[in-house]
Amino acid sequence: MQTTISAELLKNPDIAEADAILRSCVHCGFCTATCPTYQLLGSELDGPRGRIYLIKEMLENEQASDKTRLHLDRCLTCRSCETTCPSGVRYGRLIDIGREKIDELAPRPLAEKLMRKAMLAVIPYTARMSVALTLGRMFSPLLPAQLRKKIPAKQVAAATAPPLTSHARRMLVLDGCVQPLGTPNTNAAAVRVLDRLGISLISAPGTGCCGALNQHLSDPAGARAMMRRNIDAWWPHVESGAEAIVMTASGCGLMVKDYGHALKDDAAYAAKAARISALTRDISEIISGEIIPGEIISRESISGEKDNEAHVAFANLGRGMRVAYHSSCTLQHGQKLSGTVEAILRRCGYELTPVADSHLCCGAAGTYTLTQPVLSQQLLDNKLASLNHGQPEVIVTANVGCQMHLAGASDVPVKHWIELLEQHPHP
Repeated sequence: MQTTISAELLKNPDIAEADAILRSCVHCGFCTATCPTYQLLGSELDGPRGRIYLIKEMLENEQASDKTRLHLDRCLTCRSCETTCPSGVRYGRLIDIGREKIDELAPRPLAEKLMRKAMLAVIPYTARMSVALTLGRMFSPLLPAQLRKKIPAKQVAAATAPPLTSHARRMLVLDGCVQPLGTPNTNAAAVRVLDRLGISLISAPGTGCCGALNQHLSDPAGARAMMRRNIDAWWPHVESGAEAIVMTASGCGLMVKDYGHALKDDAAYAAKAARISALTRDISEIISGEIIPGEIISRESISGEKDNEAHVAFANLGRGMRVAYHSSCTLQHGQKLSGTVEAILRRCGYELTPVADSHLCCGAAGTYTLTQPVLSQQLLDNKLASLNHGQPEVIVTANVGCQMHLAGASDVPVKHWIELLEQHPHP
């Protein structure tokens, strides 16, 4: 694709990056076949290729309209198009740059500005979000039906038992912002499972939101501030030998794996950010590296001694339990880890039911449920129909947003997949 962006505008590193991404597109249109919003709306402008053209025109003319903003806002940033693209177009990065620029060229109506400011002021902060959820549950009868559905029931993590051992192998885990409130048993389950594998999973005080919410709501400065805070909290543990930074929310994992790129021009943090990104692993990457069919791989610990607790059989844990797995977009398209969780669950004896169109988004997509409720609901209905077609006993996924979104409308229990690995064998 040829571009004619002004030399003055190209002095901005982000615009120069967008220009390079635009030039990598060959107009083939393969992306439209796997775009959820194109499938729903059938409009070229609501598919990746159309949005690429809109961003190109906006940057070349330095003008934008409400219509342009609408089509960019409808994008889920699911990155399914990246999986399909034969040219390697980094569409996810391009849409972030485009949204940031359009907020400058076509300011939002006051109501939208206030809503987005409220989301940024509350959702990334666990304490504030806790207050908001408490008030929401208290006054739920007075709320609109659509908003009432989005308020999760209060969750409490199961007690950690038996007492955990301090292992030579240590890894860090991100608590995040919404996950401690919406799905608190996820990290608790991860701690217990890795404990059985001879790995201590620890939280670093001072960490918080990964920055993804700010990044996707056109607040890159706020996102980078959160990145630096997390890096500062993790760094002493990294220096003292932590093996990895484990992500149990795939959306957070994708963001943290991008810290190195996001902070590449920050002289004080570039090297540290690159190191943090290199150490970051989704929990599925850790588990798949520890198990083989039938038993745990016996690995030597840092101290050089065998950890006997690592010889725990998981092979028959599921005993044929029927499971529908929703592969989150941030895991399969963002982190390119499609098939990893499925392989683990099969190794552990679970029967995975068929799920049609497993590449399509469930409609959660961060704040999409709030900013695009109609499209989000359509995608949710389609996804639940696909997941329930095989009559599963449980639905599992790899991301907190997907889990909460699906659970709010599902008659079948919805869990994080790591919770299946801590349970007793299925009768």
